[in-house]
Amino acid sequence: MQIHYIQFAKLRNLFAPRKPRNPLVRIALGLLGLAILALLVVVGVFVGAAMILGGLAWKLLAARRNRAVQKADPNVVDAEYRVVPKAPLPHTL
Repeated sequence: MQIHYIQFAKLRNLFAPRKPRNPLVRIALGLLGLAILALLVVVGVFVGAAMILGGLAWKLLAARRNRAVQKADPNVVDAEYRVVPKAPLPHTL
């Protein structure tokens, strides 16, 4: 039983992250991590903005293409309409 625990502890410690002891190396790795994080955020913002702009352009181009290609249906009457109020009934006694 004791052997299995020792083997498990060695395996667990194999993948455990260790901080370097030298303070300069610690600071350098911390700054490197912050730089990588900032780079990922900036890239993510630009990729997101490009996706939004691409989607808007796609919608605008698709709407323009549909308007140009669309033919008028002969069964449809295109007109402007105005609602006419009811004429008042004559007042009779």
